[in-house]
Amino acid sequence: MAALAAAGDSRAAEAAGEMAWEQLHSGPWHSVLPIWRDAYSMACLYMARFHFAGGDFKEALRVLDMGVIMGGPLFRNDLDSAIAKVSAEARSVRVLEDGRIDESSLGCQERNNEVAWNLPVKALTNTMIAKMSSLSLEGFLREYFQPGFPIIISDGMAHWPARTKWKNMDYLQKVAGGRTIPVEVGKNYLCPEWKQELITFSEFLSRIQSNDRSDDITYLAQHPLFDQINELRKDICIPDYCSVGGGELRSLNAWFGPPGTVTPLHHDPHHNILAQVLGKKYIRLYDASLSEELYPYTETMLCNSSQVDLDNIDEKAFPKVVDLEFVDCILEEGEMLYIPPKWWHYVRSLTTSFSVSFWWNNCDENSTSSSY
Repeated sequence: MAALAAAGDSRAAEAAGEMAWEQLHSGPWHSVLPIWRDAYSMACLYMARFHFAGGDFKEALRVLDMGVIMGGPLFRNDLDSAIAKVSAEARSVRVLEDGRIDESSLGCQERNNEVAWNLPVKALTNTMIAKMSSLSLEGFLREYFQPGFPIIISDGMAHWPARTKWKNMDYLQKVAGGRTIPVEVGKNYLCPEWKQELITFSEFLSRIQSNDRSDDITYLAQHPLFDQINELRKDICIPDYCSVGGGELRSLNAWFGPPGTVTPLHHDPHHNILAQVLGKKYIRLYDASLSEELYPYTETMLCNSSQVDLDNIDEKAFPKVVDLEFVDCILEEGEMLYIPPKWWHYVRSLTTSFSVSFWWNNCDENSTSSSY
């Protein structure tokens, strides 16, 4: 099939892509042989070539992004080069965008307030997370990293180009409008009606700006957007604090959505800095030692998530959680929150919000800890 596709047979390219796609969905993702991921990337390159030759730049970009999202690493450089070429050509003929957005700025007005500010019971009544400015690396290591305490760093990202560029709708449209991204639709990943979709970034921006108050809220959550779209990666910087402990960065993810998006109570395995580029979020943290009282799921895939819905606590089913101590905060635009490993956290967007999370580990974990 690959040989026929290389020789100019578009049907062979599509057939190769379909064959590889079926293998990618033949079982759990970790059980798929890496060769099928690389095969899918190769098929995407061939399919994109035919779309590009036919002037269908939108479809060429979609196929290439699918190769990036679902494919293997062997052809990643080829995919990136092809994306750059197609994007440049698309911009030159003004067909990159899916449609017009009425507003030129995202803004972070507190729209849908009855949704966004419906905070969990006892919110902002317990101990607030401490906030520091000009926090040295030594101070961070000694006072927060080693003992495992959360801290808000108020002035660590003023120099990021993203702080100004990402407020401009035209900029986001130009850089990413025609790119395909995976989004979550629904209240959160623990709800039965929750689902995932693949849409263009332009369509995603349209959904964010709409005043639709249905349960089908759309969220770009925990996606390696900056590995996919290099232009956006240039707008952010890895905080120096992520070098503390001598480990390595495990993942860098984007969290972008309208007011009211919720990440339910859960914990993560690595050190985490959550950088709030745009908007604000309510965040509640429980100490890692309180896992039993937070009723984690017993299923392997959800063992890091709590059965407790903080938006509607069932006190009869989960009595231990009612009087548990926690710390919380409103994470403001331009602030970074350090979340220690295994600390349970709940997150709700109070406005249109764009956050970046940095996960890293200690140097002694490099040989045993796997990336997420």
